Amino acid sequence: MMVLAAAVLTLTASLAAQSKTPARPAAKPDSTAIVNLNTASASDLEGLPGIGAKTAARIVEYRQKNGPFKKVEELMNVRGVGEKNFLKLKPQLTIAAAKADHDRPQQP
Repeated sequence: MMVLAAAVLTLTASLAAQSKTPARPAAKPDSTAIVNLNTASASDLEGLPGIGAKTAARIVEYRQKNGPFKKVEELMNVRGVGEKNFLKLKPQLTIAAAKADHDRPQQP
């Protein structure tokens, strides 16, 4: 009976300590990663600083309607991405095309 009471007290103290700790949002992915605007998913784009779910969805939608980005500056054509935010993001953006199978040398 004493062991059970001690366990209950320990659990109660643990729960009380946890309730005083402020809740933290889930950590964002590494915000220094290079993101390819032509291949990134909406969740990849959300990892960029200043890009939320709505803006990420708009970037994907823009790409679907207009084709692949030809230069990273086109990102400013997406509603929600202004010049100031773009300049912060630019070092993390690329539009490099992924190597296609036909670009690789053929094996005999």
